[in-house]
Amino acid sequence: QVQLVESGGGLVQAGGSLRLSCADSESAFSRSAMAWFRQNPGKEREFVAAMSASGGVTYYADSVKGRFIISRDNTKNTGNLQMNGLKPEDTTVYYCAVDRSRMATASRDYRGYDYWGQGTQVTVST
Repeated sequence: QVQLVESGGGLVQAGGSLRLSCADSESAFSRSAMAWFRQNPGKEREFVAAMSASGGVTYYADSVKGRFIISRDNTKNTGNLQMNGLKPEDTTVYYCAVDRSRMATASRDYRGYDYWGQGTQVTVST
């Protein structure tokens, strides 16, 4: 059974940084697109960033462009989201996801992803 285990969430002051990590239990990670989404209660899951399997293609939501950086280490089956310049409106639960059927690009639509992490809370205080 595929597992994505997230870590790195927490509480930070506005302007601070956090780094989220997502560890895939399968080596198929290196052939999978990956992404980060976030979701507030009662709202649809929101796209944050995505990356192709090789890391050569990246997409960012306008709200995080220039502040967040998505990366991956295929030798460790791990993806990361470096979040800088955090704002109170970034507060919510963050999820990583992988798409086993896509390599050369990555989707911004959460419905295109096969497996999900458990979610990690990020709280940004004023």
